[in-house]
Amino acid sequence: MRYAVRAIKYFAAFVVLYLAVTWLSLRASGLDVSVWDSVSATMRTPRGIALAVAVALLSAAYPKFGFITRRVEASTEEDRERIVTAFETSGFGLAAEEDGAMIFRAGNPLRRLLLLFEDEVRVEQYGQWVEITGIRRAVARAAYRLEWYMDNKRR
Repeated sequence: MRYAVRAIKYFAAFVVLYLAVTWLSLRASGLDVSVWDSVSATMRTPRGIALAVAVALLSAAYPKFGFITRRVEASTEEDRERIVTAFETSGFGLAAEEDGAMIFRAGNPLRRLLLLFEDEVRVEQYGQWVEITGIRRAVARAAYRLEWYMDNKRR
């Protein structure tokens, strides 16, 4: 169910982006055509249909490759301060701790909106590693920073 909700969110985001770009291009060109007329005319062409299908397919596939899990050699107990600092410098704050997992969320409402409210990143202990799971951009950024902090700890 969560996958379907994410796909619908991405589809809505792509539609809003398409409408915004269409509106901007119509205003920049000086044409006296409404956005809805332009979209309606576009969707009646084979290219318009292909665009709609491509957006639907991309929206359906994005949740599959838009979320990842990364591992960093660390301990949630010993390196807790470094983990929190890595996320804070990435724009995330500690929202909760439950069942040995640390849950981070975006630090401000605009960032949450830009991430379509899919801003939850979980950090859990996995052997000698911590697993960071969430949206690709946030996980990659936080994991990189945490690896840097851990490398500097070892020196």
